[in-house]
Amino acid sequence: MLNKILETADYIRSKVDKIPETAIILGTGLGALVDHISDKKYIPYTEIPNFPVSTVEGHSGNLIFGLLGDKPVMAMQGRFHYYEGYDMKQVTFPVRVMKALGVKTLFVSNAAGGMNPDFRVGDIMVITDHINLFPENPLRGKNYNELGPRFPAMTEPYSHRLIRIADGIAADKGIRLMHGVYVGTPGPTFETPAEYEYFRIIGGDAVGMSTVPEVIVARHGDMEVFGVSVITDLGGKDITEVPTHEEVQRAAEAAQPRMMEIMKELVAKA
Repeated sequence: MLNKILETADYIRSKVDKIPETAIILGTGLGALVDHISDKKYIPYTEIPNFPVSTVEGHSGNLIFGLLGDKPVMAMQGRFHYYEGYDMKQVTFPVRVMKALGVKTLFVSNAAGGMNPDFRVGDIMVITDHINLFPENPLRGKNYNELGPRFPAMTEPYSHRLIRIADGIAADKGIRLMHGVYVGTPGPTFETPAEYEYFRIIGGDAVGMSTVPEVIVARHGDMEVFGVSVITDLGGKDITEVPTHEEVQRAAEAAQPRMMEIMKELVAKA
């Protein structure tokens, strides 16, 4: 695995003049951030050695380099999911490559179902912690000390420093910003009412099918992480609406302007 990571990193270095220290993983319906990136250079996933290819509607497949404001960034336009049939090492391979390239800060975003009764569809939730319910940990197997320690601590998976900055930005702009615990599940089914209730009982505020493996690997590599969810649907024992992927995309797109305001300024200040 280590040789593949280094091979991919070398390929990307050969295509990009300057590798940024900031990376962003864009989730369902949140790809509009690329419109705010200037001096863009696209590298399709299909051209990158050892990279998987996203198969999900709404997820493009490009690695993008450019400037967000004045800050150099790398953006993944389309991520990989366990439910697509990839193993955890494939799902998190791009994060490994980011680390090999020298990325120090990772921003992750996703669409999530909310079970916190205070949440509304369209809310933006800063992820303060997560609960990992995936059946496989991405660090399972041989550990390479070059990538991180055998038993990494997860006491601060999401940067308290970056959360404070995001809270200040939201307050200045009058944007409603929620906090909560994200529950990561394998998917691809949406949750049953009983599952929503269970996730709430164990401490979850929102649930989705991504992010957690990427964050585990980023923290394994000592990257600072900020995560945010757009609440695209609500679930629980008293909620009977049936979510669809199309509705999730529409709700995420409606939240994009507020999301962009926070993310652009946060990346600049990180």
